[in-house]
Amino acid sequence: MDSLAYLGQGFLVALKPLNLGVALAGSFIGTIVGLLPGLGPINGVAILLPLAFAMKLPPETALILLASVYIGCEYGGRISSILLNIPGDAGAVMTAVDGYPMARNGLAGVALSISAWSSFVGSLIATMGLALFAPIIANWALSFGPAEQFVLMVFALCCLAGMVGDRPVKTVLATLMGLALATVGMDANSGVYRFTFDSVHLGDGVQFIVVVIGLFSVSEMLIMLEQSHSGQSVIKATGRKLFNLKEMAITWWGTVRSSLVGFGIGVLPGAGATVASAITYMMERSLTDKEGTFGKGDVRGVAAPEAANNAAAHGAFIPMLTLGIPGSGTTAVMIGALTLYNITPGPLLFQQQPDLVWGLIASMFIGNVVLLIMNIPMVGFFARMLHVPNWLLVPAIAAVSFVGVYAVHATTFDLILMVVLGIIGWILRKLGMPMVPLILGFVLGDMMEQNLRRALSISNGELGILFASPVTWVLWALAATVIAIPLAMRQRRKARARSRVTSA
Repeated sequence: MDSLAYLGQGFLVALKPLNLGVALAGSFIGTIVGLLPGLGPINGVAILLPLAFAMKLPPETALILLASVYIGCEYGGRISSILLNIPGDAGAVMTAVDGYPMARNGLAGVALSISAWSSFVGSLIATMGLALFAPIIANWALSFGPAEQFVLMVFALCCLAGMVGDRPVKTVLATLMGLALATVGMDANSGVYRFTFDSVHLGDGVQFIVVVIGLFSVSEMLIMLEQSHSGQSVIKATGRKLFNLKEMAITWWGTVRSSLVGFGIGVLPGAGATVASAITYMMERSLTDKEGTFGKGDVRGVAAPEAANNAAAHGAFIPMLTLGIPGSGTTAVMIGALTLYNITPGPLLFQQQPDLVWGLIASMFIGNVVLLIMNIPMVGFFARMLHVPNWLLVPAIAAVSFVGVYAVHATTFDLILMVVLGIIGWILRKLGMPMVPLILGFVLGDMMEQNLRRALSISNGELGILFASPVTWVLWALAATVIAIPLAMRQRRKARARSRVTSA
């Protein structure tokens, strides 16, 4: 009951005209920032942080603004993933797997609307979990040390086995390429430069925005130009603008499952929406894909990762508020915002700053309703982007891509590297190499390496630490299971095919 009483107090704070207006503005700005490929929530929050401080906003108002931008970015990231096959951020990579095929099949409106709905459900469930169980869940998250975090990343990559299908070698190769790409740059522990080819531009590694824009955006532009030149229809005209009750029903339980799993993963410091969306997509594929339609435009493949990445984004606030530990890169920026106001997040924050904490939580409830109301009517507007002719659409995508990449470091080297990666991505896609495992390998590679090194430092180099706790045992068992099941099913299909040939 105490939580409900505090939440009521939080709504009094969140519904103040200034805080309500800030939440509305932040939600809209976040959606636009999320729509732009490569920017993502970290950049959106970082851009507005100095503005919020310069305007001398009260600390609860500033935090509500930044949180609204963060949540809005999670909603907006799906738009370019579905319409253009260009993920707005790493958490939206899995949305493109089925979202873009739906757009190509004339169901862009359905994909956009069901993703908005599942994002709302995931956010709502996670916000309720944040309000009711924050201190309890934070203590559970502390049981995940570097070893457990490393095994969790291994499990996330093993979940790619669900995408293998008839291309196991290509999927493994793509994942290894991503992991290899993540090793480029200066070793944070030894200071040694790795695979930089004596280029100072690669000292900080390859930026995520360069990789995702190159492999997705540039390669997609080349494919669009190739198809247009050969007279193929690139994307069909869109039909329905909203999902129907049948589609809502078939995605409902998957959305709820993914929301709960995504929230649990989001609570773990450093895991984030990328891991959550990958694991839940594979989970739903293994549980519900009896017809083999995942990856070809299945609405369930859009709903699951969208619910998960939004739930994970909300879950990341728990370690931030209760422990002072950033649950994601974006919440790390928010901790910086609190320090500007001489506020230290941690176990005493709920007692010392109840208006700030509960006002923030209440504003999340309000922001999610606002984002749903805002995004559903705009589905038709976003879907009309597909009616733009290719001779105008391709240059527009190119302009946004080049500006987005150049804005990070203001160097032409990143532009050249983006184009090179785009050509490589185009070749790999022509060879049937999946891009999603490559991107996930790249995103998770650095986190895996850092957690492995921390774990080995704690154990003085003993690998036994990776098997030393019940949490690691469970994760290793799950990793082995998600690899074994698809392989067993593949062998079973082959055996059935052979038996049919023999009987014939």
